[in-house]
Amino acid sequence: MTGPMAALKRLNAMSEAEAVAALLRCCGSTKWAEAMARARPFADAGQLFAESERQWARTTESDWREAMTHHPRIGESALRAKFQSTAQWSSQEQQGVQGASEEVIRALAVGNRAYEEKFGFIFLVCATGKSAEEMLALLRERMNNDPDTELRVAAAEQAKITRIRLEKLLNE
Repeated sequence: MTGPMAALKRLNAMSEAEAVAALLRCCGSTKWAEAMARARPFADAGQLFAESERQWARTTESDWREAMTHHPRIGESALRAKFQSTAQWSSQEQQGVQGASEEVIRALAVGNRAYEEKFGFIFLVCATGKSAEEMLALLRERMNNDPDTELRVAAAEQAKITRIRLEKLLNE
């Protein structure tokens, strides 16, 4: 058996520690990954995705911040080594940065630093399907948010990223 059902069977059959490690590749929140591992077995992908949403809704600000530390900055390939376990996924998700002009890349770097100074965490956006210019526009727009609003926006972006990464996990 191959495909998503085979991957789901493998996830269901893993030890709790193995499942937590696999799930941390999808979302860097330990609380979320441990809760997901305990929620197994999953009958199908739909149940996995629904449980993911349910468990993410139970997380707190500290869990969101922990998850954010597991992402490289948008456009910073130098950090890929630090995030080796998710480097390929991050690279695919941030494809929109490849081929961007030097001006846009520099603006993203400057914007990332300003964002982190203001909010205390990295700029997190579900980058799949977005160009570097779109991500830069979103970064600039979100700089207008107050810290509480922005943290919730970033947490919602993490939920989108988690869903995409769960899909990737099922297709390995």
